[in-house]
Amino acid sequence: MAGKGTPATSLLVRRKVPFTTHPYQVDPAAPSYGLAAAAALGVEPGRVFKTLVATVDGRLTVGVVPVSGSLDLKALAAAVGGKRGAMAEPAAAERATGYVTGGISPLGQRTRLPIVLDATAPDWSTVFVSGGRRGLQIEITPGDLVDLTGATLAPLTAL
Repeated sequence: MAGKGTPATSLLVRRKVPFTTHPYQVDPAAPSYGLAAAAALGVEPGRVFKTLVATVDGRLTVGVVPVSGSLDLKALAAAVGGKRGAMAEPAAAERATGYVTGGISPLGQRTRLPIVLDATAPDWSTVFVSGGRRGLQIEITPGDLVDLTGATLAPLTAL
C-alpha cells in the first residue's frame, strides 16, 4: 500500500488495529457511491456504512449509517443533545475532515468532530467504511470503529 495510504489507514496502522482494505473500481455515474461500493465488493448494503457530515445547531457533526438507508437528521440531532440538523455544505465537510465528498472516512479526520454510529453496526462482526478516498473501503470491527472515533451509538437510519 506504499504511496496509497490515507489518514484513515495511517491511523489504523499507527494504533495497531486490525483491518482489511478493499479497493474497488469507482463508477462516477453511479447514483450512490455507497450502494455502488457494496455491489462492487459483493457485500450486503446494510454492512457498508456511509459517513455523512451534518450541522446540528450550527456545529459540524458526523452521522455514520448503512448505505441501504438515509440519515435521519432529527435522530442525529437528538443523539448529540441538539435540536435541529441539516446536511453540511460539501466544502465545509471537506475542509473539516480533510477528505473529498464521496470518500469521507470516520477515521483520521483533520478535525475531531462528534461522531454518531448507527445502532445497527454491532449487528455485524465487521463493517465497511470509507478508507478516505473513493474506491477504498476499510473492513473493521464495530467496536474498534467506536473506540477509534469516540462514536456514540444511536438509531440514525431513516429507511
